Amino acid sequence: MDRPTTAGAPPQGLSQTEAAARLQADGANELGLSQRRSLAGIVWEVVREPMFLLLLGAGAIYLATGDPQEALVLLGFVCIIIGVTIVQERRTDNALEALRDLSSPRAQVIRDGVPQRIPGRDVVRGDLLVLTEGDRVAADARAHETHELACDEAMLTGESAPVAKQANDTVFAGTLVVSGQALAEVTATGRHSEFGRIGQSLGAIDSEPSPLRDEVARLTRRLVLIGVSLSLLLALLFWTLRGGWLDALLAGITLAMGILPQEFAVIMIVFMALGARRMAARQVLTRRLGAIETLGQTTVLCVDKTGTLTQNRMEVAHLFAGDQALDLHTLGDAPLPEAFHSLLEYAVLASEIVPHDPMEQAFHRLAGLQLKDTDHLHPGWALAQEYELSPQLLAMSHLWHGEAGNADVVATKGAPEAIADLCHLAPVVRAQLAAQADAMADRGLRVLGVAKARHHEDLAHPENQHDFDFEFLGLVGLADPLRAQVPQAVAECQRAGIRLVMITGDHPRTARAIAAQAGIPSEKVITGPELASMDAAALALRVADVHVFARVKPQQKLALIEALKARGDVVAMTGDGVNDAPALKAAHIGIAMGQRGTDVAREAAALVLLEDDFSAIVQAIRLGRRIYINLRQAMVYTLAVHVPIVGMSLLPVLFGMPLVLVPLHIAFLELVIDPACSVVFEAQTQDAALMEEPPRPRNQPLLSGARMAQGLLQGGVLTLALVGLYAGLLAQGMQSDQARSFVFVMLVTANAALILPSRRGLGTGWRTLFSALPPVTVWVMGGTLAALLLVTALPALASTFRFAPLPLTQWLAAFALGVLMLAPFQWVRRALTPA
Repeated sequence: MDRPTTAGAPPQGLSQTEAAARLQADGANELGLSQRRSLAGIVWEVVREPMFLLLLGAGAIYLATGDPQEALVLLGFVCIIIGVTIVQERRTDNALEALRDLSSPRAQVIRDGVPQRIPGRDVVRGDLLVLTEGDRVAADARAHETHELACDEAMLTGESAPVAKQANDTVFAGTLVVSGQALAEVTATGRHSEFGRIGQSLGAIDSEPSPLRDEVARLTRRLVLIGVSLSLLLALLFWTLRGGWLDALLAGITLAMGILPQEFAVIMIVFMALGARRMAARQVLTRRLGAIETLGQTTVLCVDKTGTLTQNRMEVAHLFAGDQALDLHTLGDAPLPEAFHSLLEYAVLASEIVPHDPMEQAFHRLAGLQLKDTDHLHPGWALAQEYELSPQLLAMSHLWHGEAGNADVVATKGAPEAIADLCHLAPVVRAQLAAQADAMADRGLRVLGVAKARHHEDLAHPENQHDFDFEFLGLVGLADPLRAQVPQAVAECQRAGIRLVMITGDHPRTARAIAAQAGIPSEKVITGPELASMDAAALALRVADVHVFARVKPQQKLALIEALKARGDVVAMTGDGVNDAPALKAAHIGIAMGQRGTDVAREAAALVLLEDDFSAIVQAIRLGRRIYINLRQAMVYTLAVHVPIVGMSLLPVLFGMPLVLVPLHIAFLELVIDPACSVVFEAQTQDAALMEEPPRPRNQPLLSGARMAQGLLQGGVLTLALVGLYAGLLAQGMQSDQARSFVFVMLVTANAALILPSRRGLGTGWRTLFSALPPVTVWVMGGTLAALLLVTALPALASTFRFAPLPLTQWLAAFALGVLMLAPFQWVRRALTPA
């Protein structure tokens, strides 16, 4: 708190040693409502999956038919798949636990006399909390010092009105500081806090399913219904044509395993979890995984100016005093002319003693450099009265006790028009002042007026700033430099069909200048007062072609977001303050500033920028598009590779041929398909045209008719080739086990080869199929073929899989036929989905 405290030593708080001891004794400051699943819970979820139940059923049938070796191998596959799934689920839980820790509120405490920010779970009894506007209180605490403190206790009491707090009042864990500051001593943590006692009734909170997950679930349900119907029909047909109900049941189970799309759910989880990790590596924290889906649909990006487009590090750039103007960039190492000393002196006196505001920090930096050997710095003066900024008067004043026997000094700074009003300037002078301020604002400068007054120390302090007799000193222009990467990032968004809308509380001229520097269209600017006069219908019309909104109050941001949404736009918005939370929550994607953002803004947002960098937002959008496209390609691939599995389970029965696939083969293929989809496609890098395309429509399905046709046709072509090959080999007198081996080698090789044309961004030439292969693709394809070689060439493994070991020439021939399937695969891709 930037105000004088009572006499005495500064607060020390607990020592680190004592805090560690209390944390050990009392436990972490958390409710103990962990959403982390136990190992037994994960195992139970896994074994209830239909695929695993089918595998267990097939193993039981093999045991019943007197084939214990194949049953044990099949059950071994079950254990492997369960083990891999458990490890994957455990890693996902670990990642989500880490994300929850990153996104949990932090607390500022004083320990060993040093303010520091720590995780909320590490707060202990006796800690001194430093509370400021926007903070979420980490634990129950008793206030020691307060300054206009008010808390929102709605989550405890249901009352929406903020509750004023004085010294010795209790602030409760989980409540929000909506105004003021305080120093408070923690009295209860975790389950012992008031919030903790109420929170014990809160079990698990399930998030609403995302549209993409709903779509995948609907597709999965349809395929399950088709699979169950076909499997029952096949089992009945097999029993009718060939007899043997156990063999018929095995044939039905094989077909069901081939149709059931259990990979879809796995792919969704893996892509979203790995996508969140990739975003975290780019300093973007994903608090809600559903936001990753929506990133690729974003049509409007609403951004704040200060700290997002600019560096949020103000520098004094221009001074105007009397009839003289000075551009600080031309000053170089020369001393500041005397004519501007008083202007800078009173700008410092009108600022906080230990400033946090970037503009006030700029005043202090310049004064420390230019006034250090003058009489214009007053470290011995005492701040006696502060007159705060208000909506009615955009100016703040400080009254100082100077040397004994001298009158008190009053310094004020604020909006030029407010300072002119305080100084009672003549209309002509005001017009000249406004013209100078406008000229500075046209350069993108934040313009403040500065004035001074005297007050007799024996008189009572006035309650109103207007009661002082102010003398106008001049204008100060401050520049918040644009981030170097912003113009390029803005241009990339515009090429991607994303409209940039800048919303700021700054002067319209400043907003227009910064927008122009960033490359945002700035011909039209709407101000906050103009917004207040519009109804919802008028606002919806105006937001269609206006890109800059200035002098906007935080509560007006919500109206802008709702107007954009009413037009059908998919809106992403950045924000950092308490009052930004409703707009962040209303936006399709709320993006909170991690460094300067408040806890409540971060809680309302779907994404949190760990570095307040605009280019990170553009990277997140690019990554969101990449994740969605790769997910779509993985789904098309999965659909394609299931078709030949289904065909090779069904057609031999219809044509009276020996079965090609049994449950053991399906289990092997499942260990191949899952890694190929979740690793190879997820690792696929985006192509150059990714941010050259417009956002995808909101109603666009993940698998369009053309995409589904591509997968079905690619799989159908492979199925016909495999069935024709199998029939031909049998007709030439080849043994069924050897023919099965030959066909299986071609099937797995073709599945691996299908990865190449299934990737996005390929040209029409054959050479492009092998371009830009990520190392993981090479490793997965190589590992797949190595595993295939082992189960079809080694006699011990081949017999277990009902294969006859193939001579090298035959194995290479089958391998070559699988590779040659690249031709029809590529043809289908070009014909249906050239992109």
